[in-house]
Amino acid sequence: MFIKLIIVIFLVLIITSLFTALFSLGKNKGTGNKTAKALTIRIGLSFLLFILLLLGFQFGIIGH
Repeated sequence: MFIKLIIVIFLVLIITSLFTALFSLGKNKGTGNKTAKALTIRIGLSFLLFILLLLGFQFGIIGH
């Protein structure tokens, strides 16, 4: 159950970062660094979530 909560938290953070980048892009017309930073954070979170899922499957925490 704990791993499911972590996955949901990661997904919420990824979506939040994505919308932060979208609003920053609309507000600054892509000239600021906030858009790039938000997208970089999203990529990092997605990568960590992918690794977490792989480890969860490998150790039998997720799935059968």
